Amino acid sequence: MISHVFMSPTLAAAPEDNQHPAGVSLLGMENLLGEFIKARRGQVSPQEPGTKHRRVTGLRRAELASLAGISEPYLVRLEQGIDRQPSPQVLQALARALRLDDDATRHLLGLTAPEPVRRVTPDLADNVHQLLDSWPTTPAYVRDRHFGILAANKLAQSLSDLYTPGRNLVREIFLGPRARTLFPDWPLVAAQTVAAVRAETEARDPEMIDLIAELSQDKDFRQLWARHHVRPARDETKRFEHPVVGPLTLRRQAMAIAGADGFVVIVYQAEPQSASAAALSRL
Repeated sequence: MISHVFMSPTLAAAPEDNQHPAGVSLLGMENLLGEFIKARRGQVSPQEPGTKHRRVTGLRRAELASLAGISEPYLVRLEQGIDRQPSPQVLQALARALRLDDDATRHLLGLTAPEPVRRVTPDLADNVHQLLDSWPTTPAYVRDRHFGILAANKLAQSLSDLYTPGRNLVREIFLGPRARTLFPDWPLVAAQTVAAVRAETEARDPEMIDLIAELSQDKDFRQLWARHHVRPARDETKRFEHPVVGPLTLRRQAMAIAGADGFVVIVYQAEPQSASAAALSRL
């Protein structure tokens, strides 16, 4: 068993369910580690006989503590945010017990990192603008680490005004007027977006905290944020329903810009000689 600190008996009587207690923000920004552990504990199916039809979903605290090799009182301390600096060994044990993948494990380990140093966002180099403009038949844009659009070529902006420089992709996905009709698979796009925010941004970044607080007015965002899923943006297919040229199926590719922390070039490509390629040519 991993060594740990025991807690007072009064704290051991904390609620067992996986819901947020009254008065605690759904955003969980004040207790990042504890909220993550509670949320992911509630998503792990117990494998022991006789647990399939029980009322409480997910793992009970005692079950997770046993799997991770720590005491239940110490797990309560972690979930309540009383102990916020567990050892890397404890975090790795929790990651295994929660069956986290590599992305979620990295996120878990990062939740106990020191407060981030405020970074000045550099200007986008002129040659990046030139690169985007050199792809007149391919929608392409650049976003920063806060998912803000820094630059976009004409075809990207014709594909959607979501890609207008100065806009924020996450805000547009949830609060914008057109995203839910632009993407036929909007629930999937929304879930992927929230998981990418978890994976690619610093949890204590003041700008992201403000953005998340703004987004919390949307019920869908609140529900997805509370799941604590973690998955960086990857190259994948996305479907669009354009109001002029109709449906498009495009392959998204993401490329980091060397020397520009958090800047990513996103490119959408259609299969050659496909209906989507023909539709793009009409934009």
